[in-house]
Formats: sequence, C-alpha cells, structure tokens
Amino acid sequence: MLDCYVPNGGEVGSEKWTYKLAWLERLARYLETQCDPAEPLVVCGDMNVAPDARDVHDPALWEPTVLYHPEARAALARVTAWGLEDVFRRHRAEPGLYSWWDYRMLAFPKNQGLRIDHVFATPSFASRTTGASIDRDERKGKQPSDHAPVIVTYE
Repeated sequence: MLDCYVPNGGEVGSEKWTYKLAWLERLARYLETQCDPAEPLVVCGDMNVAPDARDVHDPALWEPTVLYHPEARAALARVTAWGLEDVFRRHRAEPGLYSWWDYRMLAFPKNQGLRIDHVFATPSFASRTTGASIDRDERKGKQPSDHAPVIVTYE
C-alpha cells in the first residue's frame, strides 16, 4: 500500500503549484519503475485533486483552482493510467459524494464539497472490493477535519 499526501499546490502558477505537479509526476515514475500493475497494490490518501465533474459541487467555480485545474487532473490521470482503478467509483458512480468541504461559507451543510481523497488500486485488488462510502458523520464532530474518511471494503 502507498498512503499519499499530495501537496495542495497553493495557487495556480506558484512555486507550490509547480511542486504539486512535479510530485505527481514523481509518483507516476515511482509506480512505473518500482511497482508491477499485475500485483495487488492500493494507492490512497489525500490526493488534493478532484478527477472529474462528478467530484466537484461547482466545476466552473473550481476549475481555475489547484484542486480541479485541468493540469492537476491530467497529472493525476497520468498516475492512474499506470494501471490503477478508482475503487470508490467502481461502487459509487453518482455525483455529489464529497470527501472535503471548505470551512468557509457553510460549505459542509450545503454539501458544497469536492472528492479529493481517493483509493486507487490495481485490478487484482480492485476486483476484491465489495463496497465504498464516505463517512460524512466524522465531519460533523466538534473541531472536525475538513476531510471525511473514504471507506472501501474488500474480501
């Protein structure tokens, strides 16, 4: 298992943004040189990228940002193209399921979030999964994280 934290990226065009894109490129190269897509592998964590429009409450609003920018989505797609499946989407195809909400402007109660926390897996592991969910209740606690856990069950 590779448990990842992809840097947020700050602002598009900043040094942090460049670092984020380079980080994702290094992850793609690591997979290509150190791993075998035929073997069971899970790559999961806070990836700080929403892969597609289903993963963003307002794609037009978020597209210019580091969390949904076309370059960030392309960099994440390069990682998954190595041979990883989005296990959450294997079981939950519908839009509006988010793992992160900004603390500002009541984003959580309005469900104005993004799905930026992911569980990707090679086919040999993905085929063993039986379900996926996001535990919104964890986000409702006192002084919660701005993220909610993504849960994948497997046999």
